[in-house]
Amino acid sequence: MNLKISALEYVEEVKNGNLSAEDFVSETIDRIKNVDEKLHAFLQVNSKAIEQASQIDKKIKSGDKVGSCFGMPISIKDNICIKHSKTTCASKMLEKFVAPYDATVISRLKEQDAVFVGKANMDEFAMGLTTEFSAYGPSRNPWNTDYVPGGSSGGSAVSVSAFECVASLGSDTGGSVRNPASFCSTVGYKPTYGLISRFGLISYANSIEQIGPVTRTVKDTAFLLNIISGLDSHDNTTIDNTGQDYLADIDSGIEGKKIGIIQEMAGEGTDPEVRSATNDAVSKLEGLGATCEDASIDMVKYSVAAYYTITATEAGSNLARYDNLRYGYDFPVEGFEFNSYISKARTKFGPEVIRRMILGGFVPSAGHAGKYFLKALKVKSKLTKEIHEAFKKYDYLVAPTVPVLPFKIGEKIDDPIALFLVDFNTVMSNLTGIPSISVPFTISKGLPIGIQLMANNNEDKSLLRSARALESTVKLPEVPI
Repeated sequence: MNLKISALEYVEEVKNGNLSAEDFVSETIDRIKNVDEKLHAFLQVNSKAIEQASQIDKKIKSGDKVGSCFGMPISIKDNICIKHSKTTCASKMLEKFVAPYDATVISRLKEQDAVFVGKANMDEFAMGLTTEFSAYGPSRNPWNTDYVPGGSSGGSAVSVSAFECVASLGSDTGGSVRNPASFCSTVGYKPTYGLISRFGLISYANSIEQIGPVTRTVKDTAFLLNIISGLDSHDNTTIDNTGQDYLADIDSGIEGKKIGIIQEMAGEGTDPEVRSATNDAVSKLEGLGATCEDASIDMVKYSVAAYYTITATEAGSNLARYDNLRYGYDFPVEGFEFNSYISKARTKFGPEVIRRMILGGFVPSAGHAGKYFLKALKVKSKLTKEIHEAFKKYDYLVAPTVPVLPFKIGEKIDDPIALFLVDFNTVMSNLTGIPSISVPFTISKGLPIGIQLMANNNEDKSLLRSARALESTVKLPEVPI
């Protein structure tokens, strides 16, 4: 059985009677058993997945109405709640937490008869860029298992790349969907802020994070976006996209479009192979009829510092609830006073979470807020203004998704500054709320390189068209695992 088909191909095969959901999901579970000991994409696998797929086959045979996913196997990042399933955020602090409700994206996928094959590994509480900060061990890049898969949605990208599911949902706070998508050669999408409900996503930094699809093709991303996007009464930041069909006209091309090449994102510190791939991508876009020219977004150079200041502040607030009184693990209270108990209980957090919580307590504190937090907010505001000015001139912006090639596991884990700079090209989209997509483009030294395209707020449909156009010029080898 071909597990390498796209989501849309899967739907067609099941609808035409050439494939049963049960057989496909069963093969997918077998695939996970065969390769995941090496890759560690999953923290848990759904033991009822095959049975659920069988029920969908019965609905099809009996002529009942069947949802548009037709039993499609999807993995879910382990910070998105599925009712009655463990949701650990890859943290020992939540190792026994069972979600009491479904996230909105999960409810919408269930309505369309998706099958969730498991919860994907991630950096603890989505704080990291390599999936090395999972409390349960790192995921590994299927293109070379000595290398990181990116993060924090590393398990999601690995599971799609290695054919352990057809698609996945991750979350993107500063590139956490696009970064691993680039490193694992999948499509990774960060939508306009508010396009997808965050209800049921365990919060890291509310003001900028978004749930986003990880898929094999741009059309698959559009397909999922049609299901999971739109207004949600549980999340008052969501926007009304009634009437949008993200698959419609997706092959209409980009002839006559104007594209800005962000110079600050392909300068010093960019690997030569990544710079060369970006130049090739620009040539391909010009060959499709677009006009490309150099563009400058001056505030980009301050975006990483602003991003970590803002997100650490929000994380410090969000993670205050993990005091082991409301959420946590078995740890007796005898022999402790209140503060010492909480301090001891929080030793379950990993080093990256602790680092960001300490930073998040410091930068907004009395005497320091003006020096750090308020300045970061000013950078965010100026960057947003600069981006909106750029989109008066350009239809899209282009840059490498990540300025470096994937690196070896353990190579940068003790150098947080070097790790932070991996985010350099992706945090801008989160700070400004604009949609961005990473498209698999080439393989260099056996490792993937993705190209990032960006559009103005609420131009998601147009952005998907541009990504589909670039994707149509690319033919990549198959993942070796």
